[in-house]
Amino acid sequence: MRLACDLPDVVGRSLSQWDCTELAQQLQHDGVVDRISPQTVQRLLAGCRLKPWRSHLWLHPRTPRDAAFAQTVREIADLYSRPLSSTDLVLCLDEMTSIQPRHRLAPTRPAQPGQPVQLEHEYVRGGALQLFAAFDTRSGEVYAGQFRRKRQVECLRLLDHLNHLIPAAITTIHIICDNVSVHHGAAVRAWVAAHPRFVFHFLPVHCSWMNQVEQWFSILRRKRLRTANFDHLADLAAKIAQFIDQWNATAHPFRWTASSFDKVLAQAEAALPPDTPLLVAA
Repeated sequence: MRLACDLPDVVGRSLSQWDCTELAQQLQHDGVVDRISPQTVQRLLAGCRLKPWRSHLWLHPRTPRDAAFAQTVREIADLYSRPLSSTDLVLCLDEMTSIQPRHRLAPTRPAQPGQPVQLEHEYVRGGALQLFAAFDTRSGEVYAGQFRRKRQVECLRLLDHLNHLIPAAITTIHIICDNVSVHHGAAVRAWVAAHPRFVFHFLPVHCSWMNQVEQWFSILRRKRLRTANFDHLADLAAKIAQFIDQWNATAHPFRWTASSFDKVLAQAEAALPPDTPLLVAA
């Protein structure tokens, strides 16, 4: 049990993590036992609920999970869950970067009985697009712009697009986004000052999972981009625009039931020291 609870480097083994075979060999090498099988090691570990061959990612916070953090999380949770007046709108904004057309050297073959879709392995790169998108948390509608670069200039073009499309009757547009300079640079701050109905709410560091547009990006990636085969950038842009149009035709919001809000708030309110590891759920 002690050996399984140490990293292999501690005993001079060049392994990333233990498995039952390696543990059995190490026990015999160290003279702990004359002979032991991997199956016996597995049964012993199971008795203590030890699985050293598994790993989970965790994130060490760069900023304290304090009262200010808790207040920000509560504010975002409130924007997601409270009933909105007819003059309010909550949008989640972010970017999907470096989307490549990846033109395949042979056409993709559709599925046949007993055979999956066949995708040519080799492809030719043809540039990349940056997709700026804003997700309406109440209707599920997506507003988007596709550009060659990711700068404040492109962010402002999307904001102008939103300002033009969203009726003037909506007097408060809440924008939830992360803290990258594209969202809060000098040019963007000047634009927001000139358009007071836009109110920005910045997510805490390492909390991109709280941004609902990321969930929509995962749908786009899985349903349209996973087996990418586009002739060129214009073809890629047209297919993404088509996907967005078809999504908006039957758009739906996400039912936000993540328990992660409760977890991070509990840790923040417990006044943990800044160097305490914070588990992050997605």
